[in-house]
Amino acid sequence: MITNQLQQRLNRILPKIRSSLFLNGKGIGNEIPFYVFDYPPKDELQVREFLRTLIGHDLKQELPDRKIIHVNLLEFLCDYVKDRGYFEKLLYGVSAQDNTKTLKLIRSITGAEKFADYFASKIMTQQPDLILISGVGSVYPVIRIHELLNNLHKHTELTPLIVFYPGVYDKTTFHLFGRTNLTLDSSLNERYHSSRYYRAFRLID
Repeated sequence: MITNQLQQRLNRILPKIRSSLFLNGKGIGNEIPFYVFDYPPKDELQVREFLRTLIGHDLKQELPDRKIIHVNLLEFLCDYVKDRGYFEKLLYGVSAQDNTKTLKLIRSITGAEKFADYFASKIMTQQPDLILISGVGSVYPVIRIHELLNNLHKHTELTPLIVFYPGVYDKTTFHLFGRTNLTLDSSLNERYHSSRYYRAFRLID
């Protein structure tokens, strides 16, 4: 069963990330230590439960002296919008069901470079030893993970970063939700699509 295969892959995460080689960004040449753990979107709840245990218990037990930060992109995006004073305006757009205008507004204030700079100011200033990112599907199409990663390169240096990705990453291309050209909402005229990205490793094959 796919779920059992996923559990086997999840079980391999902790042994890998607790190693000093991984945490020090070594063993990958001079590449940036960005990693992707991709998984079937239908198993989102299983991955969320795994992350709760990993962050709330396992990493505290295994790496008590390491600073590990989990970033849920949906929560982080809300903080970003609030800090810029647009939260109430966006809520009004959502309540009025004006999806097109709301999407245009939020995109206008969440450019990839701006969002990455905000990420750096809130996360990298804490000097983390490891960053875990989840909530990728929840923020699409406002935040696209390949654009965010491209703009985080200059901020993270040798800090390992893991993206939990509901889809397929084949070492060169992101396929959100494992599908391409799937209409999201005709009123938004958006489509899930493949995004080329060459600078991340698959965490667990």
